[in-house]
Amino acid sequence: DRDIVIHLKDAGIDFVVLAGYMKILSAYFIKQFPSKVLNVHPSLLPSYKGARGIKDAFTYGAKVTGVTIHFVDSKMDHGPIILQESIKIKEKDTLESLDEKIHSIEHRIFPKVIKMFVEGRLKISGRKVQILDHPPAAE
Repeated sequence: DRDIVIHLKDAGIDFVVLAGYMKILSAYFIKQFPSKVLNVHPSLLPSYKGARGIKDAFTYGAKVTGVTIHFVDSKMDHGPIILQESIKIKEKDTLESLDEKIHSIEHRIFPKVIKMFVEGRLKISGRKVQILDHPPAAE
């Protein structure tokens, strides 16, 4: 992770966006980008953490699942939740159709959250994230 951090810092990278990144980031990495690492997860956290969120919800027989966008902290799929969107799992759904629906939601809402972040419209207070209508006024 140190080499990646050096490369990102040298390139002037200020925040990190994870999508489908299946490694757990080190505490060192996270400390280099405090409250500046965003992740998309294919379930409604805190349910179905880990790499198989869609499959786990489907095989468990869940009636509802969805997508969570959250800040990354030192624990897996644990950081403050920014936004969630749910969908019903229908009787006719297959694992493949559910996978497509989840990814469609991810592709639609993650860019919106990234835009909010860049605009300074996300305010973290403990585990809560407030989405502001407008960025805070400059001091």
